[in-house]
Amino acid sequence: MATAPAAAGAAIAQAIKASGVLVRTRPEEFSKLLSRAKDPLVVTASVRWFGTKYQYLISYKGLAFYTESKTPLALPSGCEMVTARSINIPG
Repeated sequence: MATAPAAAGAAIAQAIKASGVLVRTRPEEFSKLLSRAKDPLVVTASVRWFGTKYQYLISYKGLAFYTESKTPLALPSGCEMVTARSINIPG
């Protein structure tokens, strides 16, 4: 069961590498996208380095959207989540 979400997360990561398209958004814009997406799959990670930073990644209409926040985002019910050890975003 856990392999399907992991495969989907890997597919998002591969799509970013292949296309190079990554849209950085503010947390509030990211939340708006989540509310519009049908059955969203969200990859999440938290980084602890001088405080905790929460990272989120979603694919929506062929683009990958990324945000980070100092506080956890409220994710919609029915949202599928994959918790990653880390999300590496190109600088």
